[in-house]
Amino acid sequence: MVRNHPDWLTGDFAILGEPSDGTVEGGCQGTMRVKITVPGVAAHAARSWRGSNAIHTAGGVLDVLRAYVPRRPVVDGLQYHEGLNAVKIEGGIAGNVIPDLCTILVNYRFAPDRDTDAAEAHLREVFTGFDLEVTDRAPGARPGLDQPAAKEFVELVGRTPQAKLGWTDVSRFASLGVPAVNYGPGDPLLAHTDGEFVPIPEIRAALHNLTTWLS
Repeated sequence: MVRNHPDWLTGDFAILGEPSDGTVEGGCQGTMRVKITVPGVAAHAARSWRGSNAIHTAGGVLDVLRAYVPRRPVVDGLQYHEGLNAVKIEGGIAGNVIPDLCTILVNYRFAPDRDTDAAEAHLREVFTGFDLEVTDRAPGARPGLDQPAAKEFVELVGRTPQAKLGWTDVSRFASLGVPAVNYGPGDPLLAHTDGEFVPIPEIRAALHNLTTWLS
């Protein structure tokens, strides 16, 4: 929609109904996924010394990830917390064959003071010596809480704003020059967990704030 019909999303201000624990979360992180391919040499498992185990070699990538210390930059007054994690690993074709290939999918969540080009350059530096392919990317968005509409909504909510740790459509609105924030009931720390839930009183409180602001 943003690519083909940006006029459909024009506006003075946007509120994304993301779980934010009832406070305003500013901006959002950028996200990038890269596929790291580690080669090996196939051989019979009974004669493994004749080959090179790609899964074993991929341990070097995991070593990098375990040792990585993520940035926690303050951007426009809000503190973000980056993350670099393996989210999928594949390798091997049979139970009696030394794997000649292993791929690791890595997800990088970066603060909005970096664009996607800077994020890719950082990953290529972190994984120097490994074959890295970017599979998808999306920029983040700075908080933008100094915009009049955003300031007005923050004052109505009456709670200290936080940084949005995750990617949301605030990024799309930011690319169109439309101020946007994240606001909704539910604890974002529980997102994508088995214990995710939204208390009914928080839904009522969010509804009250939104209807008050709109009226």
